[in-house]
Amino acid sequence: MEVDGKNQGREEVKLISDQSNGRSPMFILNKFKKVVKSEGGEVKVVSGYKWKGDINPMHIGFITMKPNTLFIPQYLDANLILFVQTGEVKVGWIHKDAYLVEERMKMGDVNVIPAGSAFYFVNVGNDDEKLSIICSIDASGTSEWNSYQSFFIGGGRNPTSVIAGFGVITLRAAFNVTMNELSFLMKKKSGPIIYMTNTTKEQHLLPSMIKLKLKLQQKQSDNGKEIHEDDDDDDYQYKESYKTWSWRKLVSSLISKKKRKGGRVHSPESLNLYNTEPGFCNDYGTSVSIDKHQYSPLKISGIGVYYVNLTAGSMMAPHFNPTATEYGVVLKGSGIIQVVFPNGTNAMTARVRAGDVFWVPRYFPFCQIASMDGSFEFFGFTTSARENRPQFLVGESSVLKSMMGPELAAAFGVAEEWLERVVEAQSQSVILPPLHVEGKN
Repeated sequence: MEVDGKNQGREEVKLISDQSNGRSPMFILNKFKKVVKSEGGEVKVVSGYKWKGDINPMHIGFITMKPNTLFIPQYLDANLILFVQTGEVKVGWIHKDAYLVEERMKMGDVNVIPAGSAFYFVNVGNDDEKLSIICSIDASGTSEWNSYQSFFIGGGRNPTSVIAGFGVITLRAAFNVTMNELSFLMKKKSGPIIYMTNTTKEQHLLPSMIKLKLKLQQKQSDNGKEIHEDDDDDDYQYKESYKTWSWRKLVSSLISKKKRKGGRVHSPESLNLYNTEPGFCNDYGTSVSIDKHQYSPLKISGIGVYYVNLTAGSMMAPHFNPTATEYGVVLKGSGIIQVVFPNGTNAMTARVRAGDVFWVPRYFPFCQIASMDGSFEFFGFTTSARENRPQFLVGESSVLKSMMGPELAAAFGVAEEWLERVVEAQSQSVILPPLHVEGKN
């Protein structure tokens, strides 16, 4: 289809209208499910579809945390790949099944938390800055193809800690605590994402608590009474202090802070997509693709990561992925996603904007086109951590140019010289300029 720059926008609108028919475009994922909602933030998840060649669909999670909040300790039966969209986060997780490591991740950082590894997040950004994390949830190791499960370690009644399922006698013996101490431990009702208390104060709670506890025990011995919220200040201070400290004691006992002899525990550091040298770059955009060879933690999940930034009006040339299905999240700007069926008909032409999620099955031809009013940035995951070599159908490095010869000309029913002139008219590769840049109609 030939269009000039003046009519390009009208043609795009017509295509979008023709394809959508009032229904959600086929390769746009917009059925978000809110899986966590609490005072400190929320988690939304959108799920892909099971497709030929993919063992399991991918789930994409969106974690939003208010300033100075904690996503309480838990583990999943699925691998997580984290991408920090905005803000700064302290991530703690169990490395190699024994060692607690902590790392501060900033905007653009990527890291991996293996299935079964306990973890927590703390928003450590500015006082007024929300934290936004995008993550892939790889449920290939779960018992059901379309499910995954969180197992909360911290918590009491909301969410219910997995610890709560054991009997009281079992827990008293395991923790070596009294019944009162155990009841305090399991009373939390604040939800999975909670506001942090003053951590400096908490570090000094234990010595003063010991004194308070001795004093309280003496009062109980004298008066034969139990702790109530209307008791005097010392009683109440102990109760509130113990609630905080006992929760930290639980985490410490379950997430052992072992360290190797000789110093600090070493774990793979985060990789920053924005600071990584692009695999491709020209005047019209950049493309970064990360596989297991460039970032070894991706071997755990078998998932790849990519980032693309297109300038206004430019295009990621029509191509297909021979090794993976691709999932994308629009970070900034707007653009057009076009996908083609194997029979050569248009499967979808859809306009997308920041926050939209799209996917393209393995082998399906597609392209992304930035709108004329600004850059178009998107990030995403591929269902393989092997090196992905997209096969481009148009451009300087295209399949057509590589296969140029009498056989290709015969397939199109044109003279070889004429076909060669048409194929070589595009001097750019991978990311192509807008029509008006080349002056073509």
